[in-house]
Amino acid sequence: MSREDDLALMREYTKNEGLIRHMLAVEVAVRAYAHKLGEEEEKWATVGLLHDFDYERWPDPPDHPLKGSAILAERGYPADVIYAIKSHADYLEDCPRVSPLDKALYACDELCGFITACALVRPTRLEGLKPKSVRKKMKTASFAAAVNRDDIVNGAEDFGVELNEHITFCIAAMQTIAEELDLLPPAE
Repeated sequence: MSREDDLALMREYTKNEGLIRHMLAVEVAVRAYAHKLGEEEEKWATVGLLHDFDYERWPDPPDHPLKGSAILAERGYPADVIYAIKSHADYLEDCPRVSPLDKALYACDELCGFITACALVRPTRLEGLKPKSVRKKMKTASFAAAVNRDDIVNGAEDFGVELNEHITFCIAAMQTIAEELDLLPPAE
């Protein structure tokens, strides 16, 4: 499958632009980790991009990600891609995170969403965003309340990356597509 195929599938099932930007953010972060670790960048990027493609239609567990996993299987996606996507759902006990790909997706998913929330309340958006600011916002339960802070902390730990370094890494990855994510500072 090509990235164009992945994008077409994502857009076929997802109309919400915020959710699309989230998947793009996770894609770029997971791809950056694949590059850093010498892994298959396209495969990792596919997992990042498609991990929530079914969420808009089937948001309730276990439909998400099982409905999407069935669609991916029908379309010929590799088993390890499908497994990694399934493994990001804590409630699927038969899909523990075992591979670096599984762990990277889990580590990047909630964090990218939280970084986006942090950037949106800053005049400079992603520009100049530091781990200290992100960590401070993590302590405010009412800020981006839907984001599970334990998933952010545990995801980094399970992936074997120090949390501040992980935050810095994901911010840097997201900055490479800041325009696509609508996270550039507003024009003056």
